[in-house]
Amino acid sequence: MEKYVKYLELSPEVEKALKEGRPVVALESTIISHGMPYPANVETARKVEQLVRDRGAVPATIAILDGKLKAGLSDEEIEFLGQATDVIKASRRDIPYIVSQGKNGGTTVGATMVVAALAGIKVFATGGIGGVHRGAEHTMDISADLEELGRTDVVVVCAGAKAILDLGLTLEYLETKGVPVLGFKTNRLPAFWTNTSEFPVDYRVETAKEVAEIADTKWNLDLGGGVLVANPIPAEHSMDADFINNAIQDALKEAEAEGIHGKETTPFLLSKIKDITEGKSLESNIELVYNNARVASDIAVELAKA
Repeated sequence: MEKYVKYLELSPEVEKALKEGRPVVALESTIISHGMPYPANVETARKVEQLVRDRGAVPATIAILDGKLKAGLSDEEIEFLGQATDVIKASRRDIPYIVSQGKNGGTTVGATMVVAALAGIKVFATGGIGGVHRGAEHTMDISADLEELGRTDVVVVCAGAKAILDLGLTLEYLETKGVPVLGFKTNRLPAFWTNTSEFPVDYRVETAKEVAEIADTKWNLDLGGGVLVANPIPAEHSMDADFINNAIQDALKEAEAEGIHGKETTPFLLSKIKDITEGKSLESNIELVYNNARVASDIAVELAKA
């Protein structure tokens, strides 16, 4: 980490926890800057941090502020991200520009993994990962999150890939990159707003300890890259599959009509789906993030024992 001290800034709480070998959980910031409307974004971020603490780990919300890679944000910084309009949606490719030019960035799954790895944080809780977009055989629109999972040693806990994506092709891509997809108490890949899909995961696990053992073994064998934990949204918050799929189709048609593409696609679709579902998708989104934070914290606690 010393090599990156010019660029990386840890909060005192995160720095102390890492030095003492205590469990730390990375949290992304695009969910604050681009994924949810204000004030739900800030309220969710604060509650997620508290849930992590309640499970015995230290939260490290990650972002780029004034060109600095930050692991661990203050309450004021979270509030700023929740309302600012000049925050760039940042993946790996964007980091050099944002840092060198002193700008602000909300980190995607991929960029959060980069910063977490630089800081020495091994576990990361998010909502849903990016993946292979529908129609990617024509557009080549594939999220950089998948490349990052193939190269960066971080356990990522999510509610599956976002259901706006091609889930089957996303799993194929992860297999090509050597990323194990572990179903947390499930045999099927959850589909973000719904707790199941037609696609099987690679392996089912029942406990956080199993996940920690798998990740520890992978890295000890120098089999670099991430471990993806697919953690279904709790059944009481899972949406009806037909209802959400119809909303997705309507949102996709709007995106095509308006010429939306690239990294603007996901924020546009999430916003449209929220409107179409009259806010129900946002409620589910918040609950699945909370659930992932709990599981990620338990995994971080187990990994800290290794």
